[in-house]
Amino acid sequence: MTTTDPTTTPADPELVAERDSLAAARAALRAMREEVEGTELMLGDVVNDKVTNAALQRGRQRRLAALADLPGAPLFFGRLDFDPGTVFLDEDAGRGPDRVHIGRRHVHDPQGRPMVLDWRAPISVAYYRASPTDRMRVLVRRRYGFTTLDHGRRRDPEVVLTAFEDEHLTGAPAPDERPGELLAAEIERPRTGPMRDIVATIQPEQDDLVRAPLGTTLCVQGAPGTGKTAVGLHRIAFLLYTERERLSRAGVAIIGPNRSFLSYIRDVLPALGEVDVTQTTVGDLLTRGLPERFRPAAGWVRRTEEPFAARVKGDARMAEVIRRDLWSHLREPEEALMVRRGSRRWRLYPEDLRPLLDELAGRGVAYGSGRELLSHRIAHTVLTLMESEGEVCDDRTHEQVRRDPAVRSAVTALWPKVEPTAQVLGLLTDPERLARAADGILDEREQAAVLLPGRPRGPKSARWSAEDLALIDEAAALIDRPVGLGHIVVDEAQDLSPMQCRAIGRRCESGSLTVLGDIAQGTSPSAVRTWSTLLEHLGKPTGHLSVLDRGYRVPAQIIDFAARLLPTIAKGLGAPVAVRRAPGSLRVTPAADGLAAQVARACRAALEGEGSVGLIAADAHLPALLEELAAEGLDVPVLDDDTGLDAARLVAVPAGLAKGLEFDAVVVAEPAAIAEAEERGLNRLYVVLTRAVSTLHVVHSRPLPGPLAEAPVSG
Repeated sequence: MTTTDPTTTPADPELVAERDSLAAARAALRAMREEVEGTELMLGDVVNDKVTNAALQRGRQRRLAALADLPGAPLFFGRLDFDPGTVFLDEDAGRGPDRVHIGRRHVHDPQGRPMVLDWRAPISVAYYRASPTDRMRVLVRRRYGFTTLDHGRRRDPEVVLTAFEDEHLTGAPAPDERPGELLAAEIERPRTGPMRDIVATIQPEQDDLVRAPLGTTLCVQGAPGTGKTAVGLHRIAFLLYTERERLSRAGVAIIGPNRSFLSYIRDVLPALGEVDVTQTTVGDLLTRGLPERFRPAAGWVRRTEEPFAARVKGDARMAEVIRRDLWSHLREPEEALMVRRGSRRWRLYPEDLRPLLDELAGRGVAYGSGRELLSHRIAHTVLTLMESEGEVCDDRTHEQVRRDPAVRSAVTALWPKVEPTAQVLGLLTDPERLARAADGILDEREQAAVLLPGRPRGPKSARWSAEDLALIDEAAALIDRPVGLGHIVVDEAQDLSPMQCRAIGRRCESGSLTVLGDIAQGTSPSAVRTWSTLLEHLGKPTGHLSVLDRGYRVPAQIIDFAARLLPTIAKGLGAPVAVRRAPGSLRVTPAADGLAAQVARACRAALEGEGSVGLIAADAHLPALLEELAAEGLDVPVLDDDTGLDAARLVAVPAGLAKGLEFDAVVVAEPAAIAEAEERGLNRLYVVLTRAVSTLHVVHSRPLPGPLAEAPVSG
């Protein structure tokens, strides 16, 4: 491996040449961006249509965002030297090894010749998969090491190429499972702030999943530290590269467990040149289309369900309850319908109207579409009577009859208009109505559990829960079919209820999904026990299940300690395998002189190292702990929607928000309180214990939960 001080000029001429290549690539990227910027003046002259011009401007803005040279993200991270004559990238190909730099996006010179190849291009596959046993015509794989110099400018750091490491694949020994020195350094590199991409460190088993074709619904069971979230994000970037036109029309979305998680992953796709992807939570997805006039001032979710009620409301049986209640709004015809046309009168009697309703209801049409279709059916029947009397009718006559006030009045009476929020409110506040819809589906205890508390006057005053939103969405889908998306990535999917799965699945009926999660990290009352069950509820029963169980970032000492919980929380699930060991990475300390004092010492010790530090405690216990820490002279910001991970090196994290996040160092305060705080408290504790990628310090004043206390700890 060749390396140098980042602040000096290297003596190695090859390192100088590589730095020059990086500088040239950055200059070329600037030129590409400037070329796009220069199109602004021409758009108004070429296109006079405002709509078309606006679309062109949006496309231009997206292109500019994709060509941004992001600070801290080097344009290339690797190089491949191929057998002579392999790729023919320039006029000198064939005289020596064909050589390509691999980077986050494509960069070309003013003549259009590639300087950096996109990691998603077919030729780049060899960077991730070539091995001595299958070289894929690669002679040498080169990896680079970089150092970031901020020069006091935190917002505009300088990335300096400081090292390279060559892996010769010809005549090399059998591959070693341990990563090379530079690769290991990149995987383990400390960091603060949001998640970064792993494009430079993707492993072969991850690459297989990233490059899965668009038509494949992929379900990834990923143990902590195996990179499942990164795999999902990089798969989005890959699919947009290979299927851009198709997905640009249909749309792509990433669904995360909460907004803090979305803040954590926000920089990954822009670093890969992808800026046009919707990132949302399940709650935001389900409330996006609800009428503003029904929106409570404090937001839709104002209440947390008890576990039993949450399980019932999340159960797929509720879909049939909602369906029954919706279609019970149809009314039996009781009066004749009379349509006047000049001096003539045309009548349809109840026995004429009843078959029209029955036929539409039996076809499974959307409830909202049924109203329109019923008016057409009635008009057609009236025209049949008119034609039988010798009148000449055409499409214009049909439309006139369909819009006749008597016809519209009949449609409103027989097929009333229903608003989904009002429907669910009425169902969940009327025990008799609920009993009729739930007869034979829910027992009396279950019916009582799903009723809304209090006597809300309308949707705005109701105290909705997250589970209620899925019921409203079910009703909305029965009334009007939702618009579909081309691909959806769902992270932490193990916590989705069947009703939430149905909501996501119908937005992707003709598309595909990437489903990410870990059965052992299921903490919601409706968390699944098997992925096959969840895929069924998503409407993708043939989805392909893959398992990632090799952890690259979390040391074995931490993984092994947390894995003591697995036989209790996820029977039959294999323990993850850590690639690296890190002596001293785990400490378990009894708080002999008070919890807060010991936690303060642990946090200060963690801050002496590099990277981010997370203090995690039970949600209800965290405020009091932070007050005591302030008294100890340690002020810690709390992670929430307004305070991101980049607010400070040390942040306090409620255990309920820890899922999906990573910190270089983690201090866990009072594991017993975390385990006792909720129905699946041990699962929550497993999540908390696996957030550290360098060091984990567990501080406790009470005995550790049983599985953790059964054996001595070795760090």
